[in-house]
Amino acid sequence: MKGDLFSSRHMVQPASAPGMTVENAKCIRYVVNGEMHARQGAMIAYRGGLQFERKGQGVGGMLKRAVTGEGLPLMAVRGQGEAWFAHEAQNCFIVQVDSGDEFTVNGHNVLCFDSTLSYRIATVKGAGITGGGLFNSVFTGYGLLGLVCEGDPLVLPVSPQYPVYVDTDAIVGWTAGLSTSLHRSQSLGSMLRGGSGEAVQLVLQGEGYVIVRPSEATPTKAQQH
Repeated sequence: MKGDLFSSRHMVQPASAPGMTVENAKCIRYVVNGEMHARQGAMIAYRGGLQFERKGQGVGGMLKRAVTGEGLPLMAVRGQGEAWFAHEAQNCFIVQVDSGDEFTVNGHNVLCFDSTLSYRIATVKGAGITGGGLFNSVFTGYGLLGLVCEGDPLVLPVSPQYPVYVDTDAIVGWTAGLSTSLHRSQSLGSMLRGGSGEAVQLVLQGEGYVIVRPSEATPTKAQQH
């Protein structure tokens, strides 16, 4: 067969190392030798001796969606082989979590992660019921975490002198060392929303980084995730 479709740009090459790698901008490849965890329905192809175990309540718990608080079911992938993961052609990125560190991320941005990572479900401090509760997962341990994002994310440094205000529908995650609270702006809500409603932003203060996606989730799109 000939043609651009069969060029090296699209052709999968032999794996160079075990574990997680970015196959291309829209897909993560995982060479499994033991066990890993992934979002249910995210596997698009695999080869080798792999078994997939669906976990209706997640692996050891449940990842909560930001805004809606709905669960994100996970699956365990076991055996020896390789698998490819993607979600709605969103852009893929890998975060390395080191021992003693932690990374807070919205559940709907999680694609796959090493079994050496653990997580707990937490409500964003200061959010409460306002903003949909803002349930997030805090990952700790040592390993790689594969994320998806609609568009190219913005990574904004946060310092004590320069806190960052983020739309609650655009937040992806943030690093350790940041505290959160809510900021309400009546005038900003009127300007941006075209009405008299109150705009609410998540304020991150301290020393670290916050990751933001360049779009807001509409109610229809949020229900589809």
